[in-house]
Amino acid sequence: MTSKELDIEFEKAVERINAHTDPFPADMLLRLYAYYKKASNNYERPSSRKPIINAFKTNALFQIKDVSEDEAKRIYIDLVNNYFLYRK
Repeated sequence: MTSKELDIEFEKAVERINAHTDPFPADMLLRLYAYYKKASNNYERPSSRKPIINAFKTNALFQIKDVSEDEAKRIYIDLVNNYFLYRK
């Protein structure tokens, strides 16, 4: 997959998530958050009003610190595809 194709697939996956109206499991949200931030090269600190949520988000980001941007996009796409494939 070329870089451009990867970007297109990543954007489609983001759109699928943003269009979904049912609640996501908390662990899925944290994984999506971390891989999205890494894939989009966004290193701003988490900004929740609740410190515990910021701690979970920071931990999720820390766990993927060695993942490249392109790999984060691939993993994000896989997470989205698998979620919609296997959800009930």
